[in-house]
Amino acid sequence: MSVIKWNARAGAYYDSVVLMQLQRGLLELSGVLDAGVVMATQANRDLLAANNLLPENISANPDDLLIVVKADDDASAESAIGQVDELLTRRKSSSAQQEFRPRSLSAAVKQLPEANWVLISVPGRYAAGVARESLELGKHVFLYSDNVSLDDEISLKKSAREKGLLVMGPDCGTAIINGIGLGFANHVRRGLIGVVGASGTGTQAVTAQIHNLGGGISHAIGTGGRDLKSDVGAITAHQALDVLARDPDTKVIALISKPPSPDVATQLISAAQSTGKPVVVYFIGYPAPARKIGNLWFAVSLSEAAEKAVEQLSHKGTMSVNSDQLSVSSRKGYLRGLFSGGTLAFETMVGLQASLSPIYSNAPITNYQLLKDPLKSEAHSIVDLGDEFFMVGRLHPMIDNDLRIRRMKQEAADAEVGMILFDVVLGEGSHLDPAGELAPVIKEIREKRIGELGELEFVAIVIGTDEDPQNLQSQVSTLEEAGAKVFRTATEAVEYVSLRFGSKKENEFTPVNLEQLNQPLAGINVGLESFYESLIAQGAQAVHVEWKPPAGGNERLASLLAKMKSKKEN
Repeated sequence: MSVIKWNARAGAYYDSVVLMQLQRGLLELSGVLDAGVVMATQANRDLLAANNLLPENISANPDDLLIVVKADDDASAESAIGQVDELLTRRKSSSAQQEFRPRSLSAAVKQLPEANWVLISVPGRYAAGVARESLELGKHVFLYSDNVSLDDEISLKKSAREKGLLVMGPDCGTAIINGIGLGFANHVRRGLIGVVGASGTGTQAVTAQIHNLGGGISHAIGTGGRDLKSDVGAITAHQALDVLARDPDTKVIALISKPPSPDVATQLISAAQSTGKPVVVYFIGYPAPARKIGNLWFAVSLSEAAEKAVEQLSHKGTMSVNSDQLSVSSRKGYLRGLFSGGTLAFETMVGLQASLSPIYSNAPITNYQLLKDPLKSEAHSIVDLGDEFFMVGRLHPMIDNDLRIRRMKQEAADAEVGMILFDVVLGEGSHLDPAGELAPVIKEIREKRIGELGELEFVAIVIGTDEDPQNLQSQVSTLEEAGAKVFRTATEAVEYVSLRFGSKKENEFTPVNLEQLNQPLAGINVGLESFYESLIAQGAQAVHVEWKPPAGGNERLASLLAKMKSKKEN
């Protein structure tokens, strides 16, 4: 009959790679059937219990190292427990070693003053403290650790932004800085494509495919999975876009993320538009607004994102937009879309939701976009005037322009409205001269707005052929003479509107130092020793900190020591 023996070591800390290798070493011993080497948290205890490895009457704290051995008999179990220190020593002596290992971050900085990066992979409850100390020392942070609170993440990133530093993470698995991979990264050639990645494996997939297609990576800046949530506001992603936009060795940018919050997606797309470089965007699970908007290309898969990025290099970084698009100035105020066709309204909504926020409609894509009252627009709005709500006792707006004319005047009376977008659908059964009715109203509204509330722009999507009874060219000319800008497809109109409402904002914070990014990488590693070994193997300068939890993991004592240190510094 098998037996289970265990040993708990109070306040003992080893990184997770060491624990994994210790567990494997125990499993190789004679008579050992199974083993578990974990910190004694409740979650780890539950996992041990699920594998029938939880000892009875265990007495261990969450900060204790728990070693459990299941063996054929008492002798084998006791022997295995007794060999733990030997196995740990064997692991330590076989690993890459530096001559002297500092025990604190400040000591490591003195040992390698040229280091601009700190890699952190300690347990989450300690990670924020190490990251905060790194920022105070003026270092960029690669924060691999997870289980860092959202409040700590926001605080760290705001502090970093004020100092012109990057916090990649928490839970950032992948980055490539000046040819050196941090965390989990593939070996890729240096090149002209920069990557901003809020997905570790997504960043790996894109950078690896870029390499396989013959391209190369200037920098791949990770952000951590929560960076594109509303609470965080994509602080790191915005910093990354800005620094890659300023980097002369980055000609194309790829922006990769798991589904972002809609408001954050809008802000990032606006920032990407203002980089002045081709940017390939792939927000996983987020509907692409178009195939292309100005300097932005939207991909529908990770592999396509890589392909499009490489394609832009073959165009020598030029952007496939005409001179009119490049010279489009920013439009202030709100957009009001007034459509007679429900499908056109929906397609326009899909295209604009990534560029305009908030945006509402009586035919929304998601529930939070629902217009409370179809009769009253709010913020940016797309209204389907052909919806059954408006059709009771009334002709369809493709036949009767009265409803649209009234709504145009209603929207124009709002000083916050900067643009009215509408469709004109020609063909059999439609109004025989819609432009003839709409043009005088447009001209009247524009003249009145210039004199009272400021300029109002009209944009029309005209759907028809040269054989339609309304005379397509005459309809277009009439609208243009009234001052409307006319497009023949919703896609073209969406691109124009997106560019009009996009704006380049001045950087309100200290920009990330581009020179530091392009220097040979030197880093300080705190946590997983394998990350240190990886840096050394890639030819980077690195120092590994022999880190232990403050006060041996005793949080109360650590808090007291921190207060004493603070008083001493003040």
